[in-house]
Amino acid sequence: MNEQTGVPSASPVTLTVAGTGQVLAPRPRQLVIGGYTGRDEAAVRAHIGELAAIGVPPPPEVPAFYLLPPALLTTSEVVEVAGDRTSGEVEPVLFRVNGRYYIGVGSDHTDRDLEREDIAKAKAVCPKPVGPLVAPLPDPGEADWDGIEMACHVDRQAYQQGRLASLRTPADLLARLPGQARGPEDDLVMFCGTLPLLTGEFVAGKEWQLDMRLPGGPILSHAYKTKGSAL
Repeated sequence: MNEQTGVPSASPVTLTVAGTGQVLAPRPRQLVIGGYTGRDEAAVRAHIGELAAIGVPPPPEVPAFYLLPPALLTTSEVVEVAGDRTSGEVEPVLFRVNGRYYIGVGSDHTDRDLEREDIAKAKAVCPKPVGPLVAPLPDPGEADWDGIEMACHVDRQAYQQGRLASLRTPADLLARLPGQARGPEDDLVMFCGTLPLLTGEFVAGKEWQLDMRLPGGPILSHAYKTKGSAL
């Protein structure tokens, strides 16, 4: 059990590289969750204002980085959550393993009630599902990033859809990482931000479908369900 978050410790995830079948076992010191990573800073500020109107405190800086225990990562298709007001968001996930970069799909599942009190704690009490299949990303600043398409469905309803041209590139985020997460020789797992919600409102759903389509490459997908926990 992690004493700070109350989330059970777990073995690090194992990933498979699309096309080669290579198995990766990232061992990051910390899990990095990037927030407010939109390229349009005016739109980000407006979004922060909208969240403040429903009680979510503004971040200390933009973009924001939340450093969490790697044990939160999971490729499970069922994750335990403690509250009935949690929800996910589709995100590109950057992996650095043995000095090489890979891209995958994941969900920054978050407790929306606790988020009104403390964003970092709201993120830390929920597992972070990631798909077990990843693709090589030779250059974390490459132009193909903008053409990546992502979508999320919750309880079979469209929830998010768009391209990553609206988000900062991994190279941009890597350059802004706090010092304690910046070691280039270390393995890294970083959630790189998310797309706007189609309805503009969080949904506390039970079934989540995450999809990422790479230009000229594979479709990376992951589906998971939430269930209540006694934590």
